[in-house]
Amino acid sequence: MRTPPHRTGAAVSQTILYARVSTAEQTLAHQRKQAEAAGFVVDEVVADEGVSGLTTALRDRPQGRRLFDMLRRGDVLVVRWVDRLGRNYADVTETIREFMRRGVIVRTVINSLTFDGATTDPMQQAVRDALIAFMAATAQAQAEATKEAQRAGIDHAKAREDAYRGRKPSFTRGQFDAVRGSLGQGLGVSEIAAATGLSRQTVYRIRDNAVEAEAALARWSTAA
Repeated sequence: MRTPPHRTGAAVSQTILYARVSTAEQTLAHQRKQAEAAGFVVDEVVADEGVSGLTTALRDRPQGRRLFDMLRRGDVLVVRWVDRLGRNYADVTETIREFMRRGVIVRTVINSLTFDGATTDPMQQAVRDALIAFMAATAQAQAEATKEAQRAGIDHAKAREDAYRGRKPSFTRGQFDAVRGSLGQGLGVSEIAAATGLSRQTVYRIRDNAVEAEAALARWSTAA
């Protein structure tokens, strides 16, 4: 799979290998050797070392940013695999589309994939578009899974807070004050319950343990 330089107008296209080296095992020499063993003739190597691919977009990496400045229409960008081009599939998909819009051909060492926006070959177009659609769908699925995990975490934390605060009071601040005032006037529990709309059991709880009832209101009003 030799990709020698060729001319597009007056400009000579080039094949650039982009490597991201983030661990001791992912050496630059090893990635170049793999590319050349796959048949690529590399004109230049651009590499980011010590950069996390999970947290840093390609444009935000020192050498990754350089790629956007140096790549021209007809150039071939070689990467070991598409994960070198972004933090996740959403990022990777957008990066590949951006390079294709510029007329840059993206090729991978693993599985020999080609992303070429200018190709007229129906089979290549079908494979390219299917892969991009798959990556976009995977990115969406990952995003939804992350949101669901976040919601589950929030619900779990809220449940723990609720357990810490105890059972939510079945009366409002106004009802609590009304019960306390009525008790002070010597009214009976049944009369107070009817007047406030509370159950007799709730009135008894407020009467027999006003301090705890007050504390429960305070805990839940603070959380709200």
